[in-house]
Amino acid sequence: MSTPLNPVLPPTDDLPPVQMRPVRPEHHIGAKGMRRVLPGFGLTLGCTLFYLGLIVLLPLSALVWKTLSLSLDQWVEAVTSPRVLAAYRLTFGASLLAACVNLVFGLLLAWVLVRYEFKGKKLADALVDLPFALPTAVAGIALTALLADNGWVGQVLVPLGIELAFKPGGVVIALIFIGLPFVVRTVQPVLEDAEKELEEAATCLGASRWQTFRHVLLPLIAPALMTGFAMAFARAIGEYGSVIFIAGNMPMVSEITPLIIVGKLEQYDYAGATAVAVVMLAISFALLLAINGLQAWQRRRLTGG
Repeated sequence: MSTPLNPVLPPTDDLPPVQMRPVRPEHHIGAKGMRRVLPGFGLTLGCTLFYLGLIVLLPLSALVWKTLSLSLDQWVEAVTSPRVLAAYRLTFGASLLAACVNLVFGLLLAWVLVRYEFKGKKLADALVDLPFALPTAVAGIALTALLADNGWVGQVLVPLGIELAFKPGGVVIALIFIGLPFVVRTVQPVLEDAEKELEEAATCLGASRWQTFRHVLLPLIAPALMTGFAMAFARAIGEYGSVIFIAGNMPMVSEITPLIIVGKLEQYDYAGATAVAVVMLAISFALLLAINGLQAWQRRRLTGG
């Protein structure tokens, strides 16, 4: 027996009426009075600001307050002595050079890890994070043993007139070592999410490899590149453990600014140490602010905002 296509439904007169719950305006998703997803927003915001002030703002405020114990002439003398100025030049120059090197080779390494399959790929990917886990002092000792006159690399380079250990070049190498993971780990997920169809379309339209990279890939990864560059640069400015062993710490030659600060602290010159630290803090903050502004401009340019 076949089932009718339009079965007759039973009468609904005996069914109880359905109670419709009125929808309040604040329950609408786009309403002005929408409830917060997480309760206690004010409390969590207060705890966050308190923790931020306790961990970040309070130490920085104490740093600036200690510097105010110096007169203006004393402060200028402390931060502009020839030895301190030489340390500034080495610290910021080596950090900038190391960050630029990491910008290029970090991108290449991230590209290889994302776009190619090869034996030992997982091991190579794990080795990228080694500078994060390795104590900086261990990295400094290892680089010194490698680049010294009797080291595996140093005994080959020194006869050629290339001296890296206990020279500014060794400082740059140490800063490259500790800054490389920042660029790789920032660019790698962006490359993984990039659509290969865009590259294929550019190739089908006759674009060369350089044109495809310049007009398709680079706009996508530029914000991540700038972020990785900023992180590597900021990390290099404050690096101490991996540099003091390979730098040699010779005044006016291979002495970094953090070592100047430590030296003043050991001499109980707390005001002078904080004066140099404040200058480092101001320059680092200005550079990071400029880089963040450049990143925001790049995002607005890409989105057309």
